[in-house]
Amino acid sequence: MVNEKIQKGEEHLLHIYNRFPVALDHGEGVYLYDTEGKEYLDFAAGIGVTGLGYHNKELNDALKGQIDRLCHTSNLYYHENCGKAAKALARASGMDKVFFTNSGAEAIEGALKAARKYAWTKKSGRYEWIAMEHSFHGRTAGAVSVTGHAEYREPFEPLLPGVHFAKYNDLDSVKALVNEKTCGIILEPLQGEGGIHPADPEFMEGIRKICDGNDILMICDEVQCGMGRTGSMFAWQSYGVRPDILTMAKAIGNGIPVGAFAMTDDVSKFSLKPGDHGTTYGGNPLACMAVLKVLEIFEKEQIVEHVKKVGKYLSRRLEELADKKDCVTGRRGTGLMQGLAVTKPFAQINQRALEEGLLIIPAEGNVVRLLPPLIIEEKHVDEMIQKLDKAL
Repeated sequence: MVNEKIQKGEEHLLHIYNRFPVALDHGEGVYLYDTEGKEYLDFAAGIGVTGLGYHNKELNDALKGQIDRLCHTSNLYYHENCGKAAKALARASGMDKVFFTNSGAEAIEGALKAARKYAWTKKSGRYEWIAMEHSFHGRTAGAVSVTGHAEYREPFEPLLPGVHFAKYNDLDSVKALVNEKTCGIILEPLQGEGGIHPADPEFMEGIRKICDGNDILMICDEVQCGMGRTGSMFAWQSYGVRPDILTMAKAIGNGIPVGAFAMTDDVSKFSLKPGDHGTTYGGNPLACMAVLKVLEIFEKEQIVEHVKKVGKYLSRRLEELADKKDCVTGRRGTGLMQGLAVTKPFAQINQRALEEGLLIIPAEGNVVRLLPPLIIEEKHVDEMIQKLDKAL
C-alpha cells in the first residue's frame, strides 16, 4: 500500500501523525485510489472535510479560474470574493458577522478572543470558561485549553487559566461551575472526537438560558458537525438554539484550507475591533472562492435534504448491523455523522476494512466513526455495510 519511495520521501518530516498504511493518489466521487490503483470507499472524507466528494468539476473549474486570477493579497486590500463569501456564509449559518481563518483551530482561537474582548469591553471582569468533558476543539494553545481530554492538555500546561470542565448533557454540572467570572460556555452540538455524542435538546436550551441570564456567551463549535453533516446546514439550527459565536471549517472549503468564526450583531458591537485580531492568509481570494462555490453547489444540489434522506437510511442499516454483530454495542449520531461502539480493537477492525477497500476513522470510546462525503447514495451505504460487516 505504501511503497519505499514514498516512505523515503517523508524521512525529513516530523513524525507526529500515526498514519494508516495507505498512500492515496487521487479521488473520484466517493472513492479514493492508492498509488497501486486499489479503490477505497471513503467513509472518512478527510475527517469530515470533503462533503462534495472528489473531483467535483464545477468546484475544480472555479478554483482553477481563481488561481489564474489571484490567490493572495493580504487583508490590507479589498477583493470581491471575501465580502460575497461572508454574506453567503452568514446567511447559511444564521449568524451576522464572519471572520475567515485558515483552519478550525484558528477559528476557535478567534472565538475565544472575541468572547474575552466582549467581556473586557463591558468591563465585567469575566475571563473564565466552561467547556465539556470529552470535547475536542483543536491543538493550538487556546483550543487545547478548552479540550476535554487530559492527555492532550497535560504536556503543555500551564495553558489558559480559568477553564472548568462540565459533564456533557448534564445541565446541573454546568450550573455548578457558573460564577461571576464566567465569560463563555463552549460546546460541540455533536461531539465527534469524543465518541459521536449529540447534545440533548434540553441541554442546549438550558445552556442558552444560563448564558442569557448571566451575560455569558454561548459558543458552538461546528467545525466537524456543521455544513449539512447532521441534516441541518448547521447543527444548532435543528435545536433552534442560536449561539452567540459559531466556529466552522472543514467542509466549508471541501479541501481548500479555510475556517471561520461568526457572531451575532449584538456580540460584534462589543467585541473585536481593528488591530485586535488578524491573519495573513485568512479570507484570501482562493479560499473565499471555495466557500462561495461550495455553498452555491450545496443550495443547487439540495445537499442538506439529501443528507436527511440518506442519513435515515444509514441509521437503519447501522442498527441492523449492530443487531447482527455481538461486538457492536450500539449506534449513535445523526445524519452522516455516525458511529458504532465496538468491543474489538479499532486497529484490528481498521486493518480488515482497508483490506476490504473501506476507509473509516476512530473516535473515543472504541467507536468506529463514519463521516462519508455528503453526496453518498443508498447504494454506497449498502456497499459500506457489506465491507464493514466483514471487517467486524
